[in-house]
Amino acid sequence: MNSEEKTRDASPVRAENQPEMGELLAPVRLPTTISPPYIPPWRRRWIRGVLLVIVLIAAGFGGMYLWRQSWPHLPPSIVYGNGRLESDEIDIDTKFAGRIAKLLVDEGDMVTAGQIVALMDTRDLEASLKKAEAFVLQSEQARDEAKATVEQQKSQVLLAQQEVDRARYLVSKGSMPRETLDQRQQQYDGAVAALNAATARVRVTEHALEAATHDVELYKIEIADNALVAPRDGRIQYRVANVGEVLGAGGRIFTMLDISYVYMDIYLPTVEAGHVKIGSDARIVLDAYPTYPIPAKVVFIATQAQFTPKTVETREERDKLMFRIRVRVDPDLLRAHAESVRSGLPGVGYIQTDASVPWPPQLERKAP
Repeated sequence: MNSEEKTRDASPVRAENQPEMGELLAPVRLPTTISPPYIPPWRRRWIRGVLLVIVLIAAGFGGMYLWRQSWPHLPPSIVYGNGRLESDEIDIDTKFAGRIAKLLVDEGDMVTAGQIVALMDTRDLEASLKKAEAFVLQSEQARDEAKATVEQQKSQVLLAQQEVDRARYLVSKGSMPRETLDQRQQQYDGAVAALNAATARVRVTEHALEAATHDVELYKIEIADNALVAPRDGRIQYRVANVGEVLGAGGRIFTMLDISYVYMDIYLPTVEAGHVKIGSDARIVLDAYPTYPIPAKVVFIATQAQFTPKTVETREERDKLMFRIRVRVDPDLLRAHAESVRSGLPGVGYIQTDASVPWPPQLERKAP
């Protein structure tokens, strides 16, 4: 064996597929780009929608904050609290039990005081009215007959009186017996009694006629009361019953809003409420119309403190006692803008505690 063969035999044996040392020491090459995870199209749209909503909410809060900051600071003589615009609710009910015959208005309609809004079935009352009117005619005839009888009895009394006078004269002359005079006196007394009875009969018939007349008036009033009318100017808010339904006495058909009495109840702490007086000038600024302050006046101040209702947001903590104060919108303004009056809108009520300090520009009354 020569030296080359020995050298070849002494070198380590390498497997057929085993990499050489140079290959092992070579740097590892990584891929130059990494593919992003796959996102379905519907999820991409959902993410974009959520981001858009977040941006809009943030922009809204930011705009509100900037708008609030743009207002000048209120003077110490102006106190305020949050509330909701409200108006008195009036129920239109039936006075008597009956069936609804006709509805003349519906929800959302404007009505005026005295306007007929519903009619009840009055056929039974109309029949009773005709009966009472017939009894009135009967009573009138009975009264006329009684009066005629009185006139007849008066003539009988006059004749009997003349007979008595004549008999008394003849008896004094001796031309007539005393017995005849007594008979004629009895006839006269009977005629007077008959006249008194006829006169009493007239009074009875007159009372019967008066009672029958009152029955007619009563039935007419009941028929009129079955025509339900709006007690005040306002807007129909709810219709509770429908045509054909039978309701008991006091059954509710409509609920309307009295647009002549619109107010906002706000709650103030003791320190601020103590400076408010009845009749103080006020302003109501609704969230829906922030640039149009509504003139109002303070009409009520609670005499006792109370907890703030949960439905009203205030600047103070809810566990503090507050005084309820009501500010009422100017009635003249309500009448001029009756079609625009609404209730339930949230806003802020501002009260002027010092009349010598003018309202800031943003709360000055503006021409509608």
